[in-house]
Amino acid sequence: MSKKVVVLGESRDGKLRNVTFEAIAAAHKVADGGEVIGVLIGDDVKSLADELLYYGADHVMIVEHPHLSYYTSDGFAQALQAILDQVDPDAVLFGHTSIGKDLSPKIAARLQTGLISDAIDVSVIGEHLVFTRPIYSGKAFEKVISTDRLLLATIRPNNVAPFERDASRGGEVTPVSVDIQNLRTIVKEVIKKTSEGVDLSEAKVIVAGGRGVKSKEGFEPLNELAETLGAAVGASRGACDADYCDYALQIGQTGKVVTPDLYIACGISGAIQHLAGMSNSKVIVAINKDPEAEIFKIADYGIVGDLFEVVPLLNEELKKMNIHS
Repeated sequence: MSKKVVVLGESRDGKLRNVTFEAIAAAHKVADGGEVIGVLIGDDVKSLADELLYYGADHVMIVEHPHLSYYTSDGFAQALQAILDQVDPDAVLFGHTSIGKDLSPKIAARLQTGLISDAIDVSVIGEHLVFTRPIYSGKAFEKVISTDRLLLATIRPNNVAPFERDASRGGEVTPVSVDIQNLRTIVKEVIKKTSEGVDLSEAKVIVAGGRGVKSKEGFEPLNELAETLGAAVGASRGACDADYCDYALQIGQTGKVVTPDLYIACGISGAIQHLAGMSNSKVIVAINKDPEAEIFKIADYGIVGDLFEVVPLLNEELKKMNIHS
């Protein structure tokens, strides 16, 4: 039975995030031939509407307001609620991002419906729509079926393949006027602590460092390798606690959960808290001078050696291959 599915589009620095396109692909599985509606919320986001259509949305609805320049829970909830009241969808999908994780439970509570969070796959089994999600820090997976009339779910980045971009796709773009008011939080300015680069949560390749990097300067070889690979740089909590890098780079149970195609762990012992954030990476390469390090138990490839010798050699060989050209 075809359904109407709403997908919240997320943008950063004037570009849509990849997880938006992945959520659209997941929405088509949920819709089963029905309509997929992309939603854009912000101050000046109408220029992004075509990209949603190119990646598979059938219809785009836009809410623009000066109070929506930056994300706030109250402002975006008011805007999205107005869309949902108008559309009356069967399902709403979000990216499993900081915004999605904050906004989706608020909307679920308002609508008195359940929420399936951190889904990594959507499939149809018989007459049921089944979501797969990791549990117990990624040690097991559960399959979840929602019995509520309205389905809400968040999709983990880098798990659902998006459609190919097709600039010939078209669709209706509808502006929606919403009076955003009574905000309890107003964001005046956002000051970024991390340098510009690949978004860690959506990176296809990640080079991560642990306590083994020994200092802030110890991250330099990792940064150089990441630049060669077009990768993001991450860190274990141990490295962050030691003040070798900013907590924005932390990967693990209390940091970001990532699922890149390639994860290179440098000087990371493999504490269970860190493994919870990266163990579902498609290929894991571990570099550690301790042959008994726990990280080797889950690594697809292991290099026993000093990262300060191995990483520069690896970087030089990759440069010769023009791997990122």
